[in-house]
Amino acid sequence: MSDLKHVTDASFQQDVLDNSKPVLVDFWAPWCAPCRMIAPILDQIAVEHSDSLEIVKVNIDENPQIAAKYGVLNIPMLNVYVKGEVAKTIVGAKPKRALLNDLQDFISA
Repeated sequence: MSDLKHVTDASFQQDVLDNSKPVLVDFWAPWCAPCRMIAPILDQIAVEHSDSLEIVKVNIDENPQIAAKYGVLNIPMLNVYVKGEVAKTIVGAKPKRALLNDLQDFISA
């Protein structure tokens, strides 16, 4: 199981939108096999780049308001929020190298 912070409909504003760092939100569900595949990769990225990027999880089954607000139709869906706005969306499971490439504008080397 992932050690990443779990964000809810109620805490999304504070944990994500008001965060001073870029925040990658992993929209996922327990029944989603690709979501489970990328979870350890996201854990690694969170540890390796904790100085420049925060990674959190939103269970779409338990938090339907946020999922609906951001149009989550396919999971895993990763949104990067910068200053409260969606700066990048990544849909689908990818290997670590591809995710790091997608996130290069938000992480320090």
